[in-house]
Amino acid sequence: MNLYHKVSAQWLAYLVFYAVLAMVPLVVSDNFLLNQLSTYGVFAMLALSVSLCWGFGGILNLGQGIPFGLGAYGMAMTMQMQSQDESNPMPPFMLNNSLDHLPLFWVPFGNTTVGIVLALVVPTLFCAIFGGLMFRARVSGPFFAIMTLAMLSAWYTLILDIQPYTNGVNGITPPAALKLGELVVDPYSPGAYWLVLGLLIAATVVAKLMTLSRFGLVVQSIRNDAERVRFLGYNVAGYETAIYTVSGLFAAVAGCCWVILTQYVSPAQFDTTFSLSIVIWAGIGGRMSLMGAILGAFLIQGAQSYLGDAFLNTWLLILGGFFILVVRFLPKGLIGLVESALGRISIGSKKGGNGVSAPRLYPQPGE
Repeated sequence: MNLYHKVSAQWLAYLVFYAVLAMVPLVVSDNFLLNQLSTYGVFAMLALSVSLCWGFGGILNLGQGIPFGLGAYGMAMTMQMQSQDESNPMPPFMLNNSLDHLPLFWVPFGNTTVGIVLALVVPTLFCAIFGGLMFRARVSGPFFAIMTLAMLSAWYTLILDIQPYTNGVNGITPPAALKLGELVVDPYSPGAYWLVLGLLIAATVVAKLMTLSRFGLVVQSIRNDAERVRFLGYNVAGYETAIYTVSGLFAAVAGCCWVILTQYVSPAQFDTTFSLSIVIWAGIGGRMSLMGAILGAFLIQGAQSYLGDAFLNTWLLILGGFFILVVRFLPKGLIGLVESALGRISIGSKKGGNGVSAPRLYPQPGE
C-alpha cells in the first residue's frame, strides 16, 4: 500500500509539520518576519477551507472571500469599539461622515465576547442560508461557482456603498491591538503567531476527522456522483450545505485572525482577485489534500512576498500560467509528486527476487 494513503502516516506528517512550525518563534527573532509568517498561516487556513469544500465536497466556491471578509469586519468592529468609551462611543470615521449616533448594529460589538461570537456566527449563518437555498434548488458545478462570484461582487459593492457605517474604500483601522481581558495580543509577538498556528491546527484536525468519518465518505461520494447518492436516499442538499458551511466557518476564523495581525480591513477582502487566489493556492498545492492546500498557500504567498515586488503586475500572469501548468500536468497538485514518489518506493519494496510486483488485493484509498 502506498504510504501516502496510510492514515497513520498522514497524522504523523501533520504532527511533524506543525511541530516544526511551532518552533519557528524560538529561532526567528525578527518580529516583522514572524508577523508575515503568521499571515501565511491565515492564508493556509483559507486554502484548507477551499480544499474541504472543493477538493472533498466537489463544490467550487469562487466567493470564499465573503465569510473571510465578514469575519474580518466583525473583528475590526470589535477592536474598534474597544478603543471607544461611553463618553465617545462613535469611531472617528462616522463623525467624518456626519453620523450623530452609533448605528444599532454596531452596538453589540461594544462587548468583546459578543463581538467575536458575531464575527464567527454571522458569516457561518450566511453560508448556511445561501448554501441551503442554492443546493436545495440543485444549483451545482459551474452554476454554483458563478453564483458565489456574483454574491461576492454584491458584498463588495454593498461595503463600498454604506460608507458612513464601514468607512467605504478606506476600511476600518483599529488604533490598538486586540485585548482579551487583561491580555493584549501583540500582532508582532510569538503569542499572536502561536494563536494563529493553534487555530490552524484545530481547523486541520477537525477537517481531517470530517474527511475520515462516515459524513466525509458520503460527501466524497456526492462529489463523484451526486445523483447516485440521492437515489440511495441521502439528503444530498443537506450534506452539501453542511460542508459548505463548515468551510465558511474556517474562512471566518481566518478573517478574524487577519485583522488581529494587520489591524486593518477594507473592501479588498471581498475583491474577486483575492477569492480566485485562494482557489489557486489550493489547486497548485493539491485541492484533494488538506496538507497539499496548506503547503500551496505557504509556497505561493512566500513566493509572492519575495518575487512579487520584482515582477510587479507580471506576477499575476506568472501565477496564472503556473496554475494552468499544474492543472494540465499535475491534476493532483504538487502534493501529487509526493504521492507518486511514495508509490514508487512502495512498489519497489514489494518486488520479489524475480522483479515482479506483488499483486494488489484491494483498491488504493484516496486521502
